[in-house]
Amino acid sequence: MQIHIVPDADAGARVVADLFERAVRDAGDQGATLGLATGSSPVPTYAELIRRHREEGLSFARSRAYLLDEYIGLPADHEQSYHRFIRENFVDHIDLDSAQVHSPDGAAADPAAEAVRYDQAIQQAGGVDVQILGIGSNGHIGFNEPGSSLVSRTRVVGLTPQTISDNSRYFTSADEVPVRAISQGVGTILESRRIVLTASGEHKAEAIAQMVEGAVSARWPATMLQMHPDVVVVIDEAAASRLELADYYRHLHTLETEQSSTAAR
Repeated sequence: MQIHIVPDADAGARVVADLFERAVRDAGDQGATLGLATGSSPVPTYAELIRRHREEGLSFARSRAYLLDEYIGLPADHEQSYHRFIRENFVDHIDLDSAQVHSPDGAAADPAAEAVRYDQAIQQAGGVDVQILGIGSNGHIGFNEPGSSLVSRTRVVGLTPQTISDNSRYFTSADEVPVRAISQGVGTILESRRIVLTASGEHKAEAIAQMVEGAVSARWPATMLQMHPDVVVVIDEAAASRLELADYYRHLHTLETEQSSTAAR
């Protein structure tokens, strides 16, 4: 893992946006396949990418995208569906064709069959070039809650009371939060060629410490990212506060920055 500790969420958004911009530009005419997450963590990155599109001409016209998950029981136009969230917070503000932004159908009559269809669709598209992730306070990625198989595929999952409570801020009350979702599995996520995880705030510090320095365990599903060859973790000081090797990560970041500056001369 590459660990980048930044002053705040806005600084982190610029680092993550740099990685996404590079993936889009490197893909050229064939277009990049982007893995998009919802929730609060990636929103600053989406705002920065929107700014680069509007002010610097960054184009997503040849790209396509796949979402991590969707609540079961919410139609696509529901105000809290992830289908709608990603359009309101990102897609509607850039030149990415909405028809090329795919997500599980939370209103499907057979959610289990829909999960299989969606997993196969990602594979048939050639997989994800760069996947953005957030992390839950209990260590989940996507909706892979503690206890999830670390090689799981896209499937129907039940949400923990902690996740329901965390997500209740988006609803009028916790009683309105769906208790099930269709989520890419840990194994599906790990097939992405590059993974970029971003988090901020002290409430994420324990999950970050377990993910980066803890043992690989289904208790903390995000620890499986240790097994991926290309993971970039971008966190603020508060989220990094429980990392025992934080000074070492800062040292490596300084060396990398100096090398980049030397190469640019």
